[in-house]
Amino acid sequence: MTDGQRKYGPLGTTLVIIPTYNEAENIKPIVSRVRSAAPEAHVLVADDNSPDGTGKLADELAAGDDQVHVLHRKGKEGLGAAYLAGFRWGIDHGYGVLVEMDADGSHQPEELPRLLTALKGADLVLGSRWVPGGRTVNWPKYRQLISRGGSTYSRLALDLPLRDVTGGFRAFRAEALKGLGLDDVASQGYCFQVDLARRAVQAGYHVVEVPITFVEREYGDSKMSRDIVVEALWRVTAWGVGSRVDKLRGR
Repeated sequence: MTDGQRKYGPLGTTLVIIPTYNEAENIKPIVSRVRSAAPEAHVLVADDNSPDGTGKLADELAAGDDQVHVLHRKGKEGLGAAYLAGFRWGIDHGYGVLVEMDADGSHQPEELPRLLTALKGADLVLGSRWVPGGRTVNWPKYRQLISRGGSTYSRLALDLPLRDVTGGFRAFRAEALKGLGLDDVASQGYCFQVDLARRAVQAGYHVVEVPITFVEREYGDSKMSRDIVVEALWRVTAWGVGSRVDKLRGR
């Protein structure tokens, strides 16, 4: 399958990265669902030293399944740092595809094959709530407003041809990730997702969106906070202003 004149090679083995912090109620069900939905895929649980024992539960899963792995981190450093550590681990271990997925069940593992099929002709596939066929279930109105508003603002500020810029259910080809300058990424939360999306578009990668159903978590607490929203707002604004200044200067 091609994008223009480009030919895409085989995907290679998939690694699904699941960052965790206090997800003891969710980790076993979500890993089980991933293994059922995509039996050929491997799973990496990146745990930020969860006080509730999530890391120990993940170790138990890994002990009984050679395709489940655990990356123990020193403490809670944020979503972006956990994914970056997971990306590096996956690249170092030779995986061809790296997938972002939440631990709380909001991303449906049963939809993972749809993302992987689309990746056969792309560099990055976004699971999108805001394209035709995408939807949310049991999500509070204020969260929908934040997500839709954040995606719209990011799209306009950064001139991105994407509908769901802040979503966290994504599949990358490893080669594409290597070209995104991950060593320079310092953003977290929503902003981390926006940052990777804009880097992919700026790099000229072929980015595809496929519809997903996003389901509000049943157990545990959301990691969304006011600080994450504020960080996203000021970083996106700074990136947008910087991009326009560069264009005016002819860069």
